[in-house]
Amino acid sequence: MYKSKLVAGAGIAAVLLGIPAAAQSQEATSSDSGVNQIEDVVVTARRRSESLQEVPIAVSSLGGDVVREQNRNSVPDLITLIPTITLRPQNSAKDTVLLIRGLGTITTSPGAEPSVSMVLDGVVLARPGQMVSELVDLERIEVLRGPQGTLFGKNASAGVINIITANPTADTSAFIEASYYGGDEHRLTMGVNGEIIPGLLSGRLSGVTSGFKGDVRNIFLNETLSDRQSDGFRGKLLFTPNEDLSILLGADYLYVENRGNSGMYIATSTVAYPTGVRTQSAILPTVLQSVGITPGFRNRQVAQNTLPQFKDAFGGAVAQIDYRMGEFDLTAISVYRFWRSTQGGDLDGFATLTTATPTQQIDLGHVNSKQYTQEIRLASPKGGMIDYQIGVYYFRAVNREDYSRETTQLIAGNRVRNFGLNNFGTIQNNYSVFGEANVNFSEAFRAIAGLRLVKDKLSYYSDRVSTSAAAVPGILPAFAGKDSTSVTDYASRFGFQYDVSDDIHAYATYSRGYKGPAFNVFFNFSARETNTLKPETSDAFELGLKSSLLDRRLQVNVALFNDQVANFQANQPDLVAGTVVTRLINAGDVSTKGVEIEAIANVTNNLTISADYAYVKAKVDDFLCPVGAAVSCDIDGKPLPYAPKHKISVQAKYEAYDSESYRVNLTGNYTYQSSQQNSIAQTPDTIAPGYGIVNGIISVMDKKSGWEGRVLVRNLFDKFYRTTYAQGNGGLVGGLPRDYKRYFGVTVRKDF
Repeated sequence: MYKSKLVAGAGIAAVLLGIPAAAQSQEATSSDSGVNQIEDVVVTARRRSESLQEVPIAVSSLGGDVVREQNRNSVPDLITLIPTITLRPQNSAKDTVLLIRGLGTITTSPGAEPSVSMVLDGVVLARPGQMVSELVDLERIEVLRGPQGTLFGKNASAGVINIITANPTADTSAFIEASYYGGDEHRLTMGVNGEIIPGLLSGRLSGVTSGFKGDVRNIFLNETLSDRQSDGFRGKLLFTPNEDLSILLGADYLYVENRGNSGMYIATSTVAYPTGVRTQSAILPTVLQSVGITPGFRNRQVAQNTLPQFKDAFGGAVAQIDYRMGEFDLTAISVYRFWRSTQGGDLDGFATLTTATPTQQIDLGHVNSKQYTQEIRLASPKGGMIDYQIGVYYFRAVNREDYSRETTQLIAGNRVRNFGLNNFGTIQNNYSVFGEANVNFSEAFRAIAGLRLVKDKLSYYSDRVSTSAAAVPGILPAFAGKDSTSVTDYASRFGFQYDVSDDIHAYATYSRGYKGPAFNVFFNFSARETNTLKPETSDAFELGLKSSLLDRRLQVNVALFNDQVANFQANQPDLVAGTVVTRLINAGDVSTKGVEIEAIANVTNNLTISADYAYVKAKVDDFLCPVGAAVSCDIDGKPLPYAPKHKISVQAKYEAYDSESYRVNLTGNYTYQSSQQNSIAQTPDTIAPGYGIVNGIISVMDKKSGWEGRVLVRNLFDKFYRTTYAQGNGGLVGGLPRDYKRYFGVTVRKDF
């Protein structure tokens, strides 16, 4: 089935004429045939500028122009364009998780690190929620697949999402861009760049404001949900006292407010694992009918008596010094970042307190997270027998949270109210030394060796109070605890690279991934969660071939991977007095293996087509079921959640008209992913069906005046689909993506 989807997608994209997933590049050159060669893409996957075709890592790169043109202005929006990234979408930034090759840590505990490292301008972010919103003044984004701990460190056991924003230049420029899309979505960005003091100081300042009205209706409160509003800025100053020294100072701030995308009832029954038995809820049909909701695949209504609220403030400051010492480059980066978050809403999912729905639950939580990092790196010159990078790194994160839950029960006709509040937090300290080197046996053959020695220190505290001495739905009795742990470990990379020719490069690597110890600190923290979770480690093997063919008019890159993970940190479903919660545990051993293929071809001077494909088999090898667990705990051999086997992105670009004054481009792309399981519990009804989406763009540019206009269509064939499925309250609920239906948009841009 997926093969037919790939063929169909290639045909549709060729007709619609989409865009390639290309990043920052140099100008293309003409080949002997007269057809332009493919542009050379430059990445910083190994902390210095290198050609993407020559770096021995499976890496994808997208330029800021691609992100902006396709209205994909956040990291989660980009997952359809890069097949090996998947997403666990949730209402809040705190709960949203990104996965690479099917691996990622799904938890909200501040005592656990993500497996996928988010890096912003060279800075590792402490928690994934810090970078899932607007991308302000993006230059490019790089996705490094597989363990990247030697150079990026900290929490890069599954991969790295490396975000690079634009730096100041001496050239004076400015822009303003306004967009309006269906559903009353709008976005306004602007920026200015240029020299402030000739030869000494340049600056860059950009800002964004965007919003979306929402498309889910709370019919009980007569309110629209899934709306959002974002406002932020980014500023940088670049001092260049002499040709050997540069000092970059930067600051940014972003405020995001939304009311979530609440789960809508798809069905009033659930299907059990492993029996496959469907159980019809005794109350849901009547309850939903009484408030006017008809459950079904296309349902976009909820009925709750409390509105969800999610507010996030992100920001920070960075100072980077680059100093040229003869042929060596010294870099020092000092960073402070913060994240403040509020999240709350209706946990029970019902509108009224009745004998059929005798429990009401309201949650409210706050996050106050701060991090401080210092990194110093020394890079040797390239071209000798050995070239290398070495460095030292320090990281400190202080996370403080409070989370409250109010539970009201109808007992014997009386309203009984209970309340729980937990003040908890963690302190993380990480010290490491690292290095990676190329040993050049010849111009064409080299060995790769890298090592990072890590010292992790982690402590937590938790102090929950409760009005009830016994467990009530969703609230355990009062409990206090604190502990700390310290681990010394390492990440490594070893391999070989061989240049078959100037245009064909092969490599084979082994990497040991490492992600630090964890504590499962959360609202219902209790005595049985006080154990320390072991570090998550992995053994990853990768074979890669990168080629430029047909006089560099065709590029084909292939990566084969096999990653075995031990002490996998995962959430296990559990109950607290009838309310479903999850607990982070060392779940055992998992693995992911597969193949990634990326191809791009300049068919003519006017037409470029690219296709990316990923086959990923991510599964549970040995799940550690606790003593006395139900038969359903045995999920050995079953797929990991949010890991579809097949993902495809087919894209192209056609220059329909080009003169001295005007340029017209027709663009579009097709993306497809196969079905995916949404729950580690392996319940059959939480499997999301596969879907394919077609998008298109027409753009017109006035070269002389700097004006550009674009018309965009998302989900051209109006394919209704859902990305999330979960069991709750005896039924099945699902969320909606932004492009669950067709919508159009218009963008106008002026460059000065």
